[in-house]
Amino acid sequence: VPKFEDGNTLFDIFALEAVSKLTAFNSQEISNMIWAYATAKESHPKLFERVAEHIAGLERLNQFKPQGLSNIVWAYATAGE
Repeated sequence: VPKFEDGNTLFDIFALEAVSKLTAFNSQEISNMIWAYATAKESHPKLFERVAEHIAGLERLNQFKPQGLSNIVWAYATAGE
């Protein structure tokens, strides 16, 4: 993955932006994002940590469909998070 002059990749930049806007993401968007990072073999510990905290803090986990939850669990296992 190419890096910018500051050493960050596009994945790093997206992760930092996503962390600051997690409450704006719906369950499907969270699932897709985490799945994409794992599929691309791009681990971003801060993103994965903040997403986990966000999901655990949700009062309505029922908004996640089974497939979305499966994708999230797969992503964490695949990324080693």
